[in-house]
Amino acid sequence: MPNPATVNKFTWNDMPKERVTNRIDRRIVCGDGTMVAHVYLQKGAIVPGHSHHNEQLTYVLKGKLRFWVGDDLAQVVDVGEGEILHLPSNVPHKAEALEETLDVDIFNPPRQDWLDRTDDYFQDQ
Repeated sequence: MPNPATVNKFTWNDMPKERVTNRIDRRIVCGDGTMVAHVYLQKGAIVPGHSHHNEQLTYVLKGKLRFWVGDDLAQVVDVGEGEILHLPSNVPHKAEALEETLDVDIFNPPRQDWLDRTDDYFQDQ
């Protein structure tokens, strides 16, 4: 009989924050097929335009984000506390924190570029 799957418990506040830019930090928990991250954005922080094959859900716990989405980034969507934005695979997007913001980003499959820190689109700022 196979061994039961390993079960892990994580506590956000016990995990170190990873500095992404001088205005963005994150904490990541990754399973086999899904990744969840707390993303901390100071007011005015920019997530540069990019796209990825990962499906993304962004759930704003505190603050407000403005997204520009689509091939020409012409569609503007504001996402505030208690709201979730679904970004299908390969949809170009960028974002700006309109307020100090904490969001939960969920990715399927996990973002390998976040795990191995090759998410160099942040360096375009």
